[in-house]
Amino acid sequence: MKVISNALQAHLEQDVTTLATCWRVTRRDGTVMGFTDHDSDLVVESVTYEAATGFTPTAISSSAALNVDNLDIEGLLDAGAITTEDLLAGLYDYAEITVFQVNHAFVGDGVLLLRQGWLGEVTCEDGQFIAEVRGLTQPLSQRVGEVYSPSCRAVFGDARCGINVALLTQSGTITAVTSRTVLLDTARTEDAGTFSSGVLTFTSGANAGLSVEVKEYTPGTITLVLPTSYAVEVGDAYTITEGCDKRFSTCANRFANAVNFRGEPHVPGFDRLLETAATRSEW
Repeated sequence: MKVISNALQAHLEQDVTTLATCWRVTRRDGTVMGFTDHDSDLVVESVTYEAATGFTPTAISSSAALNVDNLDIEGLLDAGAITTEDLLAGLYDYAEITVFQVNHAFVGDGVLLLRQGWLGEVTCEDGQFIAEVRGLTQPLSQRVGEVYSPSCRAVFGDARCGINVALLTQSGTITAVTSRTVLLDTARTEDAGTFSSGVLTFTSGANAGLSVEVKEYTPGTITLVLPTSYAVEVGDAYTITEGCDKRFSTCANRFANAVNFRGEPHVPGFDRLLETAATRSEW
């Protein structure tokens, strides 16, 4: 049951209403942005909701069942609001979103909450973006628990892993740029593969604060999994952390951390389970 003010209830009961839909997006870095489908900006609870943003939601439906409610929001990419670079940089990943309606003639009447949740998958195409809104029941549809796997399920450096990644982190400066995925630092002389599967974090430049996974490392050359959101310039500073390929041999031999390995490397795989007398090999 939705709870609204008496003033807004009285307005909804009229034959003609003056309702506007608003979207409030709260990013994980604390930035709050407001958008509305009204023809002029609205100020609701000290937040300004911009009108010239081209937001369009799909139909909103709710049910008494615990199935996940679907809602997509489309919007135009705007240099002054939401940009492609910010979306690709992950600034809106898991941002909290609230969708509500308000009487734009008397915003003090209160709000009618339509949906609250988090942004999920975001795609960009032809100058616009489409964002999936995941409702409060979304976590109920996710699988809880773990399955057997030959590789480690811990995140490198987390509490279950136990490795102190601060001791495996180096700093450097970009000396040349081949592309947004291939960066050069001629001062790097570590062995090939040292930083493969690791994480590079920019500490200066346009990408400052952004982290990207390292695909491959050879002395002096860092290849990233995904291109950086913004152009990288010579002189940009960064930190880079050694990576782990999740194999038991790597955990035991390279990091001496076999006691914390979170996998089952000796459990027989599907090839062993499906073998027959004709295909069986010697142990």
